[in-house]
Amino acid sequence: MVRYLFIIWLALGGIAHSAESNLTAKQILQKMVKSMQVSNCRGTVVFLKNDKLEAMKYTHTVDKNREQERLVSLNSPQREIVRNSDEVKCSFKSTGNVIADSRPYEHSFIVDVPENLDGLDSSYSFEVVGEEVIAMMPSFVIAIQPKDDFRYVRKIWVAKEQLLPLKAIVYDLSGVVLEQVVFTDIQVDKEVGKIATTEPPSHLQQANEKSVDVDGKAAFQVTALPQGFKQIFFSRKPLHKSEQPVDHVLLSDGFASVSVYLESRINEAASDAHLPDGIHSVGAVNSLSRTLADSQLTVLGEVPAATIKYIAEGVKLRNANR
Repeated sequence: MVRYLFIIWLALGGIAHSAESNLTAKQILQKMVKSMQVSNCRGTVVFLKNDKLEAMKYTHTVDKNREQERLVSLNSPQREIVRNSDEVKCSFKSTGNVIADSRPYEHSFIVDVPENLDGLDSSYSFEVVGEEVIAMMPSFVIAIQPKDDFRYVRKIWVAKEQLLPLKAIVYDLSGVVLEQVVFTDIQVDKEVGKIATTEPPSHLQQANEKSVDVDGKAAFQVTALPQGFKQIFFSRKPLHKSEQPVDHVLLSDGFASVSVYLESRINEAASDAHLPDGIHSVGAVNSLSRTLADSQLTVLGEVPAATIKYIAEGVKLRNANR
């Protein structure tokens, strides 16, 4: 009898597997995006970045179509990071300091996937390459393979039932893991808790203080972009402790993003914050800084160094006398 029931279980599993396999990789990812927007869940997530492991408690809540994500570190340095829609606040327990910033181009601490993937076919291929169990949940394994050397390889593990991302890895072009995020446990609830609406403390530091989103143009133009990359937004705001405005253009192909900054070198007070000229690599992030007239150009993003160099070499000043 036990053997008979086991055979029935396998058969039913096979039927379910066959039906689920009708979904394409892009369909699974698009369903995942929608599920992420409406699900209340909590769990423990581990981040691997810059060769460092960090475990954090994760909570995602939705209240009146408003999302909140919360990360609480389990080890030192203890901090809490909260995203309310596109506003992110990071509070440090030891000092009480809170840093706030606006990130309209990032929608999740776990993984960002565009809602519409049809426009990415010229840059990436999408394929279901297997099934694995992550955090005790059967999951699809989705490979996102770039069609050139300008971007990284990605894999996303999506829970078959809940359609939530349980694991994501970024690989370099040789297959070495650069970054990873994985849930060790996760629970999906109807209610996890109300979205926090506490007032910010008096010592809140606005990372985007005096920030101005500008509809006009940056003082520079990017003349060379890999296929699929386009400008997402432009802003002009002070960085560091300086009053000197910095032009910032964000570029993205839907998965990978690259920031281009132009900062005047006239203000010596912020000179200690300037990066040395040349290519710099930290984990999946590469950056390049160089002098452009009397300004410093910095290009950085989660893309290969060759991509950063290609974009940086194509940056030209709009006003040659700048």
